[in-house]
Amino acid sequence: MADLLSEETRRPTDRSRPGWPTLLLLLAVCYAVAALGSLAAADSGDTYQALDRPPWAPPGWLFGPVWTVLYGTIAVAAWLALRGSDERVGRRPAMILWSVQLALNLAWTPLFFAADAYGWAFVEICFLWLALVATVVAFARRRRAAAVLLLPYAAWVTYAAFLNLGIWVLNS
Repeated sequence: MADLLSEETRRPTDRSRPGWPTLLLLLAVCYAVAALGSLAAADSGDTYQALDRPPWAPPGWLFGPVWTVLYGTIAVAAWLALRGSDERVGRRPAMILWSVQLALNLAWTPLFFAADAYGWAFVEICFLWLALVATVVAFARRRRAAAVLLLPYAAWVTYAAFLNLGIWVLNS
């Protein structure tokens, strides 16, 4: 009986778990990052078409739909991590990592498109990938579903890093 009571006291109450308003805030933050990124690269479609690209490069129109879905999953993953089984353990570090990877995500677009700094953009996306992997690990400790939701994002960032590298090599 004592074990049941101690387990019950360790579980967060429904009131301590972030609800729908938090999810809406996280979605707003993620889509604000998307909007800021698009402002930093207003002519990204023309720039992308003008670049020498590897043969496996996707068409330019694909990026918008992919990122729209990914930013949604990034927000939902954070929300699930916040709602993890033990409210206090690992919450702050996980959200700090989430914030760092989101800031690095935002920083890549102006480096690549506005500054045409393909080498620096590649270095930056490598840091983004490392921060994202750390976020996946931290989210897995909070709630496995949160980590799983970040896996398509991690796959896309991996692909984007190789694409960035290819573009850098072909356009240097």
